Amino acid sequence: MRKAVVLLSGGLDSATVLALAVRQGYACHALSIDYGQRHRAELDAAVRLAQALGAVAQKTVRIELGSFGGSALTDDTIAVPTAGVQKNGIPVTYVPARNTIMLSLALAWAEVLDARDVFFGANAVDYSGYPDCRPEYMRAFERMANLATKAAVEGRRLILHTPIIALSKAQIIEQGVDLGVDYSLTVSCYQADAEGRACGMCDSCRLRRSGFEAAGVFDPTRYYPADV
Repeated sequence: MRKAVVLLSGGLDSATVLALAVRQGYACHALSIDYGQRHRAELDAAVRLAQALGAVAQKTVRIELGSFGGSALTDDTIAVPTAGVQKNGIPVTYVPARNTIMLSLALAWAEVLDARDVFFGANAVDYSGYPDCRPEYMRAFERMANLATKAAVEGRRLILHTPIIALSKAQIIEQGVDLGVDYSLTVSCYQADAEGRACGMCDSCRLRRSGFEAAGVFDPTRYYPADV
């Protein structure tokens, strides 16, 4: 089986991508990143999803982006927005350099594994305006990766797969249902509690809920009480 590294956050998008890579016959090595995010329940979800979806290995790597701050996801003094999905500009939930760092770690593990494929669940349709989720960024990273590694110089070029980048949230969910993804195992909320229950108000929760509604699929998301 051809090896692949799949970035697995524990959320809906990355779970769908892992299921897709497994269906395509890859021996999937799931990589999760503990970057100091406030929604740490997603890391526990990633472990469960890797096992449920058939990854051959799962690894969680810790870095500390919280020491820089600059994002509502890594700095407790910055509130997670709950007034509705921001239509213009880049929201405070953007984490500086996060995707570049995560992709670089996936690249490193892929080279060690002699894997030529990295899968990433970036999405440029129903997303929160992050610049490092755009297709042009993904292609630029792939070009950089093939200049930067021993493997590529020796002829083993890397392919960065972003299979859901042009799909709506509803289309992602429909594909995941076809692949047998149990979305009750996923955690998407930016401020999920320790049990993985969602707030229902942040951008990620709103996009997730609207995706299930548009797909006509039962939403298994668990929410914590409003007074918590």
